[in-house]
Amino acid sequence: MIQRIQSVFLLLLALCMLSMLALPLWHKADGLTHQELTLTAFGFDAVGMTPPKDLGPVFLIAVLAVASAATAVREIFMFRNRFGQLKLGMLNLLFIVATFGLGFYFSNKGEALLNPKLEGQFQPAFYLPTLAMMLNLLANRFIRRDEQLVRSADRLR
Repeated sequence: MIQRIQSVFLLLLALCMLSMLALPLWHKADGLTHQELTLTAFGFDAVGMTPPKDLGPVFLIAVLAVASAATAVREIFMFRNRFGQLKLGMLNLLFIVATFGLGFYFSNKGEALLNPKLEGQFQPAFYLPTLAMMLNLLANRFIRRDEQLVRSADRLR
């Protein structure tokens, strides 16, 4: 059934990962030179300086975020196959961890581009994979609880 609590958790997970596409992950500004560098899920946005080009495929953050959201939505509609849901939940956990890791990796690469003495700030989208990970773990917990309930009902027959 779609109205189960784990479906709500999975829907919130998908919304968290999709909102990463619209929000900045990291920002650094130099007050003396008026240069700013912002990391988004699609790349670096630079103000007052030339945008960096050779930092690697930053768009992988967006690809992994969309893959995680799509996996969560697919997981919602597999309510008759709880083992399949648990497998997709583990795959989604890998997507979320990879998204978080790439965000951290590219923010560290961005730190070196502007004044190294200044420190950049992590923006709200950087923390969304952590929230998504907790929602995924909660959804998997309730899916396992449903499976245990079905097994106990089968033993009573």
